[in-house]
Amino acid sequence: MIDLRSDTVTKPTAEMRSAMAAAEVGDDVFGEDPTVNRLQDRAAEVFEKEAALFVPTGSMGNEIAVKLHTEPGQEIVIEDRGHIFNYELGAAAVISGVTIRPVRSENRTGHLTWNEIESGLHIGQPYYVAPTGLICLENTHNFAGGSVMTAEHCAEICKRAHDLDLPVHMDGARIFNASVTSKTPVADLTWHCDSVMFTLSKGLGAPAGSILLGTKVFIEKARVLRKRLGGGMRQIGVLAAAGLIALEEGPKRLLEDHENARRLGYGAANLSGVSINLDTVATNIVIFDIARTRKDSGEICSELKERGILAIGFGNSIRMVTHCDVSKPDIDKTIEALTQIID
Repeated sequence: MIDLRSDTVTKPTAEMRSAMAAAEVGDDVFGEDPTVNRLQDRAAEVFEKEAALFVPTGSMGNEIAVKLHTEPGQEIVIEDRGHIFNYELGAAAVISGVTIRPVRSENRTGHLTWNEIESGLHIGQPYYVAPTGLICLENTHNFAGGSVMTAEHCAEICKRAHDLDLPVHMDGARIFNASVTSKTPVADLTWHCDSVMFTLSKGLGAPAGSILLGTKVFIEKARVLRKRLGGGMRQIGVLAAAGLIALEEGPKRLLEDHENARRLGYGAANLSGVSINLDTVATNIVIFDIARTRKDSGEICSELKERGILAIGFGNSIRMVTHCDVSKPDIDKTIEALTQIID
């Protein structure tokens, strides 16, 4: 199968499997797994943050950050297609006791401007209005088609937020994709954020795991909360070994994914009834509208599956994500299949 559902479906490379088999391990709950410690130290170095914590999933990393930055009864502001709002099962409410104030971005990138964020803030309001406790950003923005937030854009939002004593968390699950496209180091893209999460198991290709970054004090508290949430892992160096390779080697080949996504985007744009803004295909995510094809997304995805291709439909849209297990011939086969189904 050509699996374009997500870049989470990648298989560990031979180099990763070898490193996992040979990994030096210890008990990470006691802070004694040397491979995990190396991964955390290296991640903190790359992002120029004080400390880092290996967590099982990006969702856990995000939710730990929400919990540590907020108090029960507060609101967090996020773009209304954001992962924390839509795809973490209401965890912010369950774990942190906060509500979410979704704000729709009116620009094509999906990244909120400060003016848009400001419209959703509750600062100095009457006591019966839930106050804003946190602003959450996402780079790349998944359901805006993998669009990139620039370092300057992020810095402006963080500065204005900090002027109001508001922290900013970056869901940087695919921040390395943003880095490759913008030719900007990940440290620069996230420099002003109070906390950052990035995922090892998406475009970087590791079998599992994400990293949460922040100050030493923040990460010390995050370690406690990770344990409370059931994420206190033991001899986890077998996964951290793959994570180290993903961190060092994964970014080097992301450009290939981006080129494949562009190839797929151009192919889809030529199909009758398909609408796609090619300017938004900046990284490894391709989202196209099929409303005018007179077929629904579920029907198209079902027919693709019969041809050995997996994709995900959302209403009138289909999302396809390129990754290290998808080749240029796979893209051409996908375009051919779409042509047969739609044209």
